[in-house]
Amino acid sequence: MVPGVGDRPLPRVLVVDDDESMCDLLAAQLASHGFGSSFETDPERVLNSIASLDVDVVVTDLKMAAVDGIELCQRLVAARPDLPVVLLTAHGTLDTAVAALRVRAFDFLMKPPDIDALVATVRRATHNRRLEVEVRDLDETFVDPEPAFEGMIGTSPAMRELTQLLGRVAAVDASVLLTGESGTGKEVAARAVHERSARRESPFVAVNCAAINPSLLESELFGHVKGAFTDARSDRAGLFERARGGTIFLDEIAELPLTLQPKLLRALQERTVRPVGADREAAIDVRLIAATNTDLNAAVEERRFRQDLFYRLNVIEIQMPPLRERGRDVLLLAVHFVAHFARKMQRSTSTITGSCAALLSAYDWPGNVRELANVIERAVALTTSSRITVEDLPEHVRAGRAARGGVSVEETGGLAPLEEIERRYIRRVLEMTRGNKTLAAQILGVNRRTLYRKDLKDPAAPSAVDAKRLS
Repeated sequence: MVPGVGDRPLPRVLVVDDDESMCDLLAAQLASHGFGSSFETDPERVLNSIASLDVDVVVTDLKMAAVDGIELCQRLVAARPDLPVVLLTAHGTLDTAVAALRVRAFDFLMKPPDIDALVATVRRATHNRRLEVEVRDLDETFVDPEPAFEGMIGTSPAMRELTQLLGRVAAVDASVLLTGESGTGKEVAARAVHERSARRESPFVAVNCAAINPSLLESELFGHVKGAFTDARSDRAGLFERARGGTIFLDEIAELPLTLQPKLLRALQERTVRPVGADREAAIDVRLIAATNTDLNAAVEERRFRQDLFYRLNVIEIQMPPLRERGRDVLLLAVHFVAHFARKMQRSTSTITGSCAALLSAYDWPGNVRELANVIERAVALTTSSRITVEDLPEHVRAGRAARGGVSVEETGGLAPLEEIERRYIRRVLEMTRGNKTLAAQILGVNRRTLYRKDLKDPAAPSAVDAKRLS
């Protein structure tokens, strides 16, 4: 093992080829680019030492006398699914490329390989393997976890700061306004505050203001008396009264009708509510937590939301961090959701592959945690393997589409520039070949460098997924 920077060793690459001069050349080139490289001219010896093979990537020739690269790859992947194998061949055909894909080779390069392409492929392979190890560690330490803060999952700096703030807020009985993008877990945060507060023995009542017909919302919140309207056949307590002693969570508070806002303001100020049709007021004892993904300051300026109610709600404002700013939490949550949905669906799925982890980490997650949960639930339902693979992810996640605008046919009245159509077709071929650049280049009738240049002509900045796929 060659020492690396700090305590981390250099990525270790084993070159396998029965041509010793080629082995020596490739090992030297990889070493010059910062890899710990070694070589073996007898593939049988590699197979005999599979269990103890201490490398991060295997780069093997396809045509060898004793054992060919296809068989070597197949047996290595079967015994060590965490070990990526890159195949090299001087006789590239479509059938050979398909065979390489079938034995789950990480990539397939023409021989002698362009050193930049080989280095980029090996770097990508080592990155994916590190993710495999990270996911495995998460599997071991995070299945059926004991969350640090009442169901709040995450160890990123943003989440540590959030849970510390929620802990302080839980100790006081002030109103809280949770803001942030949709899907960031505002209701989970509200429940966490309730469970850590002195009100935890009393009810937690959640209300989505956008999901209830505006004409019925007042009755739902404050209750009504018999005969107050046509269907009021008996007295009915509102949600404020049902949450007595506990917490009421008003989600999508920006959708509260203007006509109802002064009544909510009075309820919060006077600590009383008047049921619809009643001539009396009832005392309430609740803590209010509200949430919105809308800019309430802008809503106040546009007179869609009352300023006095905004100040009453916004005693303590807490901004929920978007998932794209939470780093490693994406994989932490993915592992959690795999375990959760596998139990729920009684599936044997247990983890995710390194390539899948790379895509999940690179994707922008506009729908945040809710979108990630949906993606993993779908993958667990559809996968035929014990591990979630790239093929189990939705096409838009594989393409990193949410992170990149791009021109659509619909936006151009059914027409698009020729360059845009070419770019779309290249990406479609890459998807069909599961990101295998050599096979894609053969299908397209271009070399790898041309493929790389053409796809990066996108006027929008390429996503991290595209950069990794083409690097």
